[in-house]
Amino acid sequence: MRLTPGAARDVDLDRVDLFDLDLYASGDPHPIWDVMRAKAPLHHQVLPDGRELWSVTRYEDVCRVLGDHREFTSERGTVCTHLGQDDVAAGKLLTSTDPPRHTQVRRAIGARLTARAVAPWEDRIRRTIVRFLEPALAGGTFDLAERALLLPAMVTGPLLGIPERDWAELVQLTAMVTAPSDPHFQHGSEAATLAIAHHELVTYVTEWVKRRRAAGGEDGSLLDHLMSVRPADAPLTDEEIALDGYSILLGANVTTPHTVSGTVHALIERPEQFEKAQADPSLVPNLVEEGLRWSSAACNFMRYAVDDVRIGGGTIPARAAVVAWIGSANRDAARFADPHTFDITRSNAKRQVAFGFGPHFCIGAPLARLTLRVFFEELLRRCGPIELAGEPRHLRSYFIAGMTHLPVVVQKRETP
Repeated sequence: MRLTPGAARDVDLDRVDLFDLDLYASGDPHPIWDVMRAKAPLHHQVLPDGRELWSVTRYEDVCRVLGDHREFTSERGTVCTHLGQDDVAAGKLLTSTDPPRHTQVRRAIGARLTARAVAPWEDRIRRTIVRFLEPALAGGTFDLAERALLLPAMVTGPLLGIPERDWAELVQLTAMVTAPSDPHFQHGSEAATLAIAHHELVTYVTEWVKRRRAAGGEDGSLLDHLMSVRPADAPLTDEEIALDGYSILLGANVTTPHTVSGTVHALIERPEQFEKAQADPSLVPNLVEEGLRWSSAACNFMRYAVDDVRIGGGTIPARAAVVAWIGSANRDAARFADPHTFDITRSNAKRQVAFGFGPHFCIGAPLARLTLRVFFEELLRRCGPIELAGEPRHLRSYFIAGMTHLPVVVQKRETP
């Protein structure tokens, strides 16, 4: 979807279809969200097949939906591609489990992903980023969005214990889960694409665990860590290990590349921001936060109301699905002044909710922030002006906001 919105326009809220894939592949949802925040902060939609959803678009309401598991449960599903079908992994898959079990498992896994824990990986990540950028500096057209899909695997593959020969396949499978209607990743119908990808990813982790157990010992990887954690003094079951490994692979692969592409595209459109960051490298951490806010790669998360809930001037009925639109919350003028301006000096950019909010705040956020900071440090250090070499192609997904193609030409920076 377009990250720089077009002009404001009249919107018929009775005809808004937030599940219209064309709206994200070739359209512009931001003017629609602007009107929804102003006039219908709680919006009800019935899909042609009879499924219903309620949407919240204001920052405050999005944080409430994601932050209070007593009002809004994760244990019937959290991804809107599964709307209408309860999650069979509820209570086992970390992302589909509420506290206190969620807190117990998250604490055990997250100990390996704190900012302090990932800090020693910086040199290895920097070498990976430098290697990633080398082809862009060789001249000619470089498709940043397509190449960036592999970047998280290059960074996290060794940390997860995933051999390089498997990276490309796992990247493809995780993209199939999050964008099953995009022609770049689709295999048959959307349902078939989801089923194939889910089966292959869970099978991959299951087989990985079998091999590691047969080999004995520990390799120090994050997946290996899953086999040894003991939340509530009991080990994870094999099914929990497989599902949480699947979830970690998804989280590692699907948002960082689109944050990279979206932020670079914003800098191309605003060369003065690129020059400002290049002149003052201390701005890079804030550039990362503004890029996360601007891109909002995880466009939404879903919850289910436990009971009738008053929110946004209306009532969500008990057991109804509610979608919290991250992409809208991060452009809420009540929280971010002049929200459709990309500004790397924005004072409150870190208040963005691109990593979610509340108990399910992204467990890999410290590693993602580290990766993005190093990426933009090296980009600004090594690259001169960056120009588009063709039209971006946006992902056909209402869950992940991103690009499949961003052809660019990069000039190598002349350094003293």
